[in-house]
This record gives sequence, structure tokens and C-alpha cells, in this order.
Amino acid sequence: MAAQGFWSLGAENAGDNSTQSPSTPRAWCQAAAQKFTGGIGSKICALLNVGEAEKPADPVAKKPEAEAGTCSCSKPCNCSKTNIGFSELYSTDLLPATNGDLKTMTFLQEVVDILLAYIVESFDRSTKVIDFHYPNELLQSNNWELSDEPETLDDILISCRATLKYAIKTAHPRYFNQLSTGLDMVGLAADWLTSTANTNMFTYEVAPVFVLLEYVTLKKMREIIGWQEGRGDGIFSPGGAISNMYAMLLARFKMFPEVKEKGMSSVPRLAAFTSEHSHFSIKKGAAALGIGTDSVICIKVDERGKMIPSDLERRIVEAKQKGLVPFFVSATAGTTVYGAFDPLIAIADICKKYEIWMHVDGAWGGSLLMSRKHRWKLNGVERANSVTWNPHKMMSVPLQCSALLVREEGLMQSCNQMHACYLFQQDKHYDLSYDTGDKALQCGRHVDIFKLWLMWKAKGTIGFEAQIDKCLELSEYLYNKIKDREGYEMVFNGKPQHTNVCFWYLPPGVRYLEDKEEKQKRLHKVAPVIKARMMEYGTTMVSYQPQGDKVNFFRMVISNPAATFEDIDFLIEEIERLSQDL
Repeated sequence: MAAQGFWSLGAENAGDNSTQSPSTPRAWCQAAAQKFTGGIGSKICALLNVGEAEKPADPVAKKPEAEAGTCSCSKPCNCSKTNIGFSELYSTDLLPATNGDLKTMTFLQEVVDILLAYIVESFDRSTKVIDFHYPNELLQSNNWELSDEPETLDDILISCRATLKYAIKTAHPRYFNQLSTGLDMVGLAADWLTSTANTNMFTYEVAPVFVLLEYVTLKKMREIIGWQEGRGDGIFSPGGAISNMYAMLLARFKMFPEVKEKGMSSVPRLAAFTSEHSHFSIKKGAAALGIGTDSVICIKVDERGKMIPSDLERRIVEAKQKGLVPFFVSATAGTTVYGAFDPLIAIADICKKYEIWMHVDGAWGGSLLMSRKHRWKLNGVERANSVTWNPHKMMSVPLQCSALLVREEGLMQSCNQMHACYLFQQDKHYDLSYDTGDKALQCGRHVDIFKLWLMWKAKGTIGFEAQIDKCLELSEYLYNKIKDREGYEMVFNGKPQHTNVCFWYLPPGVRYLEDKEEKQKRLHKVAPVIKARMMEYGTTMVSYQPQGDKVNFFRMVISNPAATFEDIDFLIEEIERLSQDL
């Protein structure tokens, strides 16, 4: 039987003669109060203020809070909260303080209650995506300043509630603003565990399980790319921009290993190549590595945003004639705006011909490798020297989770190792290959692997595949819905390759203008106004931007597994509603 959704938990408790729908929050709360241990279900209901009365008209109205020193359970209980108040307690009363066990458990349970209530609210379509305030208003309405004296734990809990009150609900089914959306419950649990373990990824001795999980997962990802037996190397880094910079660093070292000791003065002027629609991190990486942004040559794209291979080869030849040394080509699998996939096979042929490192920035589109239906869009990726892949985007792994995969084993170690003897002693009693920290640029490295690994265990590859396929199905639904709808114009013709759907909406006041220059001028202002109104009302969020000579247009992306066809319909109706007077 198909799942009935989040609120279906209460269905089994709704009798045949019940007038209450099992899908209502109240029914869910009644079931939750019975199913969850420790009174957590009742606490969620109390925090959400779901009871005999209907939900307040204002979905973000402040919920009544339990008095200090009392619990928020709806029935008699044995909660320790009845004996512990936070108004006179400080962080020094928590562990490792003597006799701090009970106070710590009670305080953390209170924090968990706040988080659970926020999670439930985030998936409720009747709540706002954002409670928007301008920066000066937000600064003035709350005390965000730091003080010399400590605040009570009661104040700390108030700060937690205030922070979430004004946070963007990125898990909300109608949040479409960024490439990273949604909130996976198993991933969240893994993130909590990771923070509790609070360790560093540099050596096996301090992170034995996490290091092994990174080894296993990176190998699996390399197998999916198509590298024989998953051979090669890789590392999880703080985002796709850093993964791309790692790739450029390795490409330079591979061609000129002396640069590690002697610096850029020891090598000729280099040239890197990427498409006009590639991510800005390619130029930023060149700047950080001392190569310079002028040495990044942008290749023309076709009308769909794909790199034109003939222009790539032309610019490589041209650079060589000028005395530059081409060392790095970054192809994009899923551009940020258009969602375009560069022709990897043709690019690989060119890179092989001129002996240039081929990198594939698959931060956005790399996850399509998990889908048998869509992985063809990355045909040729197995010929790359390196690949960036961000599971925190299409796979909905909680931020941050970005991997750089490298085909040549040992290259990262040679490029980055510094032999710090206080960390990487050579006479340890275990296999030193599991001390991965010396191949990273960082010393302190966050544990990003456990979220992905645990979600993979929970979903299986087929679960990720279904999730990705669903998002692409939703984007195709949106495209089909608006391509011939009055008032909408597509930025480029044809079905999108990724979940990016780029379009203009022309309100009635702009739609029938005959002066083309005036029409473009006014159309440029439409998307920013609609977006601002979306945020003021808090109903939804979707991004916009110009591109080249094109005026501002909406870039709709879908990566949230919670989104449905109804949410797509809502977005269309909301855009039209908010622009009636434009």
C-alpha cells in the first residue's frame, strides 16, 4: 500500500465514524502521543498548539510556552522538567559539572523538543516558508549582541526559538530557491550523531569508523562513475567550490610537480578552460592558486548552455600559439542556471588529443549517475581525471556534503602531504593508508561522510534513484504546464535536461507592450518584484537572475523530495496572483 504522507500516522486511530480526518495535525498528534516514548509526541503537540481549537489564522503566530520549571506534557507524567527550571541555571551547571547529568538531559530534551516542533512545522504547507524581516528590523527586534556575562539556560532556549522563528524553512515543500533543499530525517539523525561524536577526520586513530566509511563510500562513488573496480582516490571537502579548486590544484601538480616547492615562478603561464555558463568557483580557484582569473578562458555555449567543443579546441590552439600552457579543462555536468550538461565525450577527446587534465564539475548534476533513466546525460564522465559530486544537492544530504573523486591513486597525497610528525607518525601500529588527513588541504576536517553513508544504508541506491527521478518528473511537469500557458515565455526551447526550468512571466501590464525596448526594460523588473512579494507573504521562494543579454528570469529548481505536483501548481498560481497589478 502506498504511503499516505507525513500525517498518515494517525490514520489507524481514526474510527469509521470519526468526523476528524486522519490526515489532520490533531490526529497525527494523538497518534504521536501514543507512539513516541518519553512524552515527545505530546510535547510536539503542545509546542505546535494543536488541540481542541483550530490552528490560529496566523500560521507563524507565537505559540504559548510552558512556564519555567514545568513540563509541556498534556497529561500527568513523571517528567524531570517539573523539578528543573532553567531561569537560574547556566551552562556551567551542565556536564561535565558534578551532578550535571539530569540537568544536561533535561536541557537537551528541551532543545530536541524545539527542533522536533520546527521539523514538523517545516513540512506543514499552511505555515510560511519565511517570516521575512529586513536586516535592520531583525537587528532591532532581538538582542543578538554578545556580552561579557553569561546568560541563563532559559535565555539560551529563547535564542534557539528566535533563531528558528526567523530561519528559512528549507525543508518546506514550497521552498525552491536554491539547489540544496529538503530535510532528510535519517540524514538529520546522522548529523546529530556526527556532532555528538565531535571528532576530526585527519587520522584513523581519532575517527576510525568515519575514516572507513569515507573509504567505502568514495570507492562506491568511483564505481558508479565507471572507474574500474572503483580505483582512484578522493576526499570530502567543504563544498563544490573547494572540490573544484582541489581538481585544479592536482592538475597543476600533475603537469608541474615542482610548483609545490618553488611556486608559480617555476612554471610557464598556464591556461584553464571552462564554459561561459560554468560556476564562478573555477575562476575563484584560479585566483586562490595564483594562476589568475585572466588565465581562465571561457568557452562559448550553445543556446541550451552546453559548451561548444569546436570553440574549446580553437581556444586551446590559440592559447598555445600565444605561449600559454593549457593544463585544465573543466566541463560542467548540470550548470547552475540552465542545468546544462556539457558534451563530455567530445571534450574528453580534445583533452586526450592535447594531453590536458579533464575535470567534470558535477556538483549539481553528478547525482544523476544514480538514475538509470538519466545517467546517459553524463556519458563520458568515466574518462575524466577528476569529478566533483555534491550529494547535498540532488540527493538531499544535509549540508555540507561534497566529494572530489580522482582517477589516479596517490596523486592527492603527493600533491598535498607535509609529513607533520605530530599527526602522521610513521611507526603507528595500524595501516597508515587510513590516515587520510595529509592528502587534504585542511588540518581540521569536519565529518561529512556519515550523513551520506547512513542515508545510503536507509534508502539503498534504488531509493536515491527514485528520489532523483521524481524531482526530474516534477520539473518536466512544470515545463509542460507553462510552455504554452498565456503570459509565460521559456528562456530556451526544449525540455530541460535537469530540474532547472527557466522562464519569464509577463504580467498583463507588460504582456501586450509593442515597444520591445520598453517591454524588456519593464520585464527586467518583474521577477525581482514577484520574488520580494513571495518573501513578504512567506508563501514560496524561487530564484531569479539575468544571463548574458537576457533580462531577469525565474530559475526554478526542484531538489526537495517533499515537493508534489500540487506544489508546482501552487507556484504557478502564486506567481500570477502576486503580479496582477504589474
